[in-house]
Amino acid sequence: MLRKASSFGLSSLFLLASCNLAPDYHRPDGKISAKYPADTSSQNQKALRKVTDLGWEDFFTDPRLKRLIELTLTNNRDLASQMAAIVEARGQYQVQNAALFPQISVGGNGMYNSPSDAAGFSFAPGQGEKAGMIRFYQTSIGFSAYEIDLWGRIRNLTRNEKELTLSAAENLRNLWITTVSQLAETYIQWLSDKKLLDLAQRTYKTREATLKLTQLNYDHGQANALTLAQVQSQLEQTSSDIAQQTRAVAIDEHALQLIVGRPLPDDLPPPAPMGQQTMIGDLPEGLPSDLLLQRPDIQAAEHNLKGANAVIGAARAAFFPKVSLTASEGTSSLQFRKLFSNIAQTWSVSPNISIPLLTWGQNTGNLRSAKARAQAAAVQYQKTVQTAFKEVSDALTARETYKTQDTHMSSLVGQSKKAYDLAYMRFRAGIDDYLTTLVQERQLYQDQQSQIIVQAARFQNMVTLYRALGGGWSRKTEPQQVPKTVLKVAQ
Repeated sequence: MLRKASSFGLSSLFLLASCNLAPDYHRPDGKISAKYPADTSSQNQKALRKVTDLGWEDFFTDPRLKRLIELTLTNNRDLASQMAAIVEARGQYQVQNAALFPQISVGGNGMYNSPSDAAGFSFAPGQGEKAGMIRFYQTSIGFSAYEIDLWGRIRNLTRNEKELTLSAAENLRNLWITTVSQLAETYIQWLSDKKLLDLAQRTYKTREATLKLTQLNYDHGQANALTLAQVQSQLEQTSSDIAQQTRAVAIDEHALQLIVGRPLPDDLPPPAPMGQQTMIGDLPEGLPSDLLLQRPDIQAAEHNLKGANAVIGAARAAFFPKVSLTASEGTSSLQFRKLFSNIAQTWSVSPNISIPLLTWGQNTGNLRSAKARAQAAAVQYQKTVQTAFKEVSDALTARETYKTQDTHMSSLVGQSKKAYDLAYMRFRAGIDDYLTTLVQERQLYQDQQSQIIVQAARFQNMVTLYRALGGGWSRKTEPQQVPKTVLKVAQ
């Protein structure tokens, strides 16, 4: 009968230990549209390949940029710091997870006590090495104050630490993607500034030759002082542009060095022409719901929400009785030579139950705080989803408009070049003065600068869209998964 009662008690204990007071988790609605604006390439059909499957080694085609990315992933200080944060989070998880199990320790001690004669102790003659000495020896193995997790308090705290660890890992993935994107955008900006510098230097040579010719004509009375001053002012403006673009190129190189995390090596491959840094063609953006699985920042926010949900369960468990157990087994003896004999064996079990009675609002406050934290995490999750949707929408809109703008800029430069050539021909024919030629030459130079800036923004937008869709984490492209419906049709 006693055995049945014990079995029933143990069974009941394990059933209670399986309780979990955390609320059921439901992913919040991101409250985003079912389609992207300016989504003209896929007509909102689910793409066969996700951007996250496209490795950065295949997306980026510039050998110099690839080499810089490799150096960045090895030397970037922000990535190294986040990796250390993951190790710290894993350590905190291990500490919390250990509370699920009793901490077993082995110990031994000896006690020597000499009570006063007034205590009433009497000792036989010759007892011990010293009369009036009490000696006691003990060894033990066991655990103390082990909390039996009846209501899931420790398990929920462990779940919270686990989710925080997973969130830290997703933060690393997000930082990885952001760093690669930042490097590529800075690299394209560096190419753009070098191209602007080259344009300024070529324009300077042309204007310098024009100034020499104008000065010669002025000396022979064939040009007036106004024309000479206008040509000189344009040359000075070009000199200022050269200094500005030289500074911009140097700043870009400093920014690249900071992102890479070390001085740039001298044996880097030569850069590809601007516009050949990424793969050609549109990226498969898929559906907005794909962001929930592709974007690491969204996944990190969801892990934080799940952890906050678990903390509610731990806070609720604090309202219920806490049962702890202390147990040990060992030996004890007044004589050291008998310490390890069978008759010296001892054991003890000490259960303890603590029932919260008056906590003066502490448990209630902790529960309210946990619920508020979960609500804030849910709102932050929705904000992260909406931010991701906005970034992709902005990148898609920019992709379509940059194409149109680049086309018009190419046409504009062509027309400006034509207008300049016609103005110069009219000047040489004596129909117009040189002022018209100066105006058209200045306009051509400005249009060429604008064209380079628009092209750089367009190429940077390709990188932005790749990052916004969650690409840039893997090095190699994952094998393409063909849907079952496609396989059936092929068969």
